[in-house]
Amino acid sequence: MNLLKLALVCAVFVLSASLRAGELDGAQQLIVGVAQTWDSSGGKLQRFERAGRGWKAVAPPVSVLFGRQGLAWGRGLLGTDEPGKHKAEKDWRAPAGVFRIGKIYTYDRALPPGSDFPFHTVTDGDAWIDDVTHPDYNRHVAIDPAKPPAWFEKQKMRHGDFAYRWLVEIRHNSDPPVPGAGSAIFFHIRRGPQRPSAGCTTMAEENLVELIRWLRTGKRPHYALLPREEYLAKWKAWGLPSPEEAGGVLP
Repeated sequence: MNLLKLALVCAVFVLSASLRAGELDGAQQLIVGVAQTWDSSGGKLQRFERAGRGWKAVAPPVSVLFGRQGLAWGRGLLGTDEPGKHKAEKDWRAPAGVFRIGKIYTYDRALPPGSDFPFHTVTDGDAWIDDVTHPDYNRHVAIDPAKPPAWFEKQKMRHGDFAYRWLVEIRHNSDPPVPGAGSAIFFHIRRGPQRPSAGCTTMAEENLVELIRWLRTGKRPHYALLPREEYLAKWKAWGLPSPEEAGGVLP
C-alpha cells in the first residue's frame, strides 16, 4: 500500500511538472540565462526562437550580471516548488526558474526603433513597491505627484538613473505576489562590467536595446535562468533548448 501511494504521488508530481512545462509550448521567443553555480554573480544570456519542436539561437550569447550573492529559486512558472534556497526580499540573489516577460518601463517616450512591445513611460508619479507591508507589494503603482503619500519617496521609479532607462519586467513573484518573496525584478542596464545587481539581470545597454527590439507580444516571450547543473538536469523536462542548441551559454 505504501508503495502504491508513493507511486501515485510520483505520478501526480510528474503530471504537474509536465503541465507546467507545457506553458512553453505556446512560447515562440525564449531568453536563456545560465550561471556557472548558484553563487555566481555573472554568466551568459542568449535569445532563441521556436524552430519546429526545438529552439534556434537568433543572436550570439552576451555577458550578463545577476545578483551579488548569485541565484535562488524564484516564483515563476517553473522552479517554484524546487528544494533549496528560495528568493527573499533583499537577499541580493536573482530568481532562478522560468518566467513570463511583462511590460517595459522607460524614461523615454518611445521604445527604440523597430520595437513592438507594450511599454509605459515612467513619470514622476510612478512607483514599484518593495515594502513587504504594503498592500501593493511587488506591483507598479501610479499616484498624484502633487500629493505623494509618505511611502512614495522610497518607492518611486524615476530617479534620473541611467541604469533604469530601460526596465524589462521579469514576472517573478507576480501571480499573485507573496510578501517577502522578492520584488522589482527586471532586465536593465548594468552599472559596470564587474558590478552585479541586487537581483536583476543586467547587461550592456546595446545588448538590452537589441533585446527590446526583438521582443514581440504575439510570440509570448519567456525567460529561463538557471545554474549550469540545474539547466543540464532540467532542460528536457522543461522544454528548454538542448545542451547542443544552448552551447553558447553553457559555461
